[in-house]
Amino acid sequence: MSRSRTIDVPGAQGAAPEFLVTPETLDAVSPPGDRGGMVIGSDAAGNALAASVLRPQPTRMVGVGGLYLARLLALRAMATGAWVLIATGRPAAWKMLERAAGQTPDGKPVPLVQVRRLEPFALPRSSEDTPLLVIHDGGAVPQELFPPRAPWQTTLYVLPYLHPQVSSGAAANTADLVLLQRLPLNQAQLAQRIWTLHPQQAHQLTQLKDDQAIALGNMLWSQIRLVTQDKEQEILGPVRRGD
Repeated sequence: MSRSRTIDVPGAQGAAPEFLVTPETLDAVSPPGDRGGMVIGSDAAGNALAASVLRPQPTRMVGVGGLYLARLLALRAMATGAWVLIATGRPAAWKMLERAAGQTPDGKPVPLVQVRRLEPFALPRSSEDTPLLVIHDGGAVPQELFPPRAPWQTTLYVLPYLHPQVSSGAAANTADLVLLQRLPLNQAQLAQRIWTLHPQQAHQLTQLKDDQAIALGNMLWSQIRLVTQDKEQEILGPVRRGD
């Protein structure tokens, strides 16, 4: 795993980049967290935990456990003014994000969010003013269609579950941040082998509640409670695990 720091502690020093979005988009999604990080939940004491999902370095993320968490991250990326491109074999599962982004004056979907087929396509140029989140929703063993190569580009691989072949791919082995929801015992044991976890950490993965996740990175193991706002729940429904 990369040694890049991906979990931000509120109150730390540093200037946050500024993004401009439409008032309609802000009404639909939550604003980002401190220092330009994206609030993804809270710790055991109720303090906000933010992840540097969009940052100057090319970034690779993995989400294991279903669509809800990935959709939530996409909504919050939209709130920063990021472009969100979703490559998927199940476009109907992502259409609510296009609706949340709104329409242009001529009635077309706002290009801020695009749901595309699961095949290679040209990516827009990413920058600090227009960061790019590419969501690869391609099953449990994803191909490397959109490896993050440019600054301010993040690729998020959505895995419905852990498959043994994931251990041989770049998505898991080179991820800067992995977000894991509850896993059955056999998949928790697989996670233990992939990421060299302690037995108690693997056991913890089997005990998470539906609104909990583990943030895993280099020298990072943090339990997070997923928290959503009313507008987000109107779009996504209540916090849950799975699709």
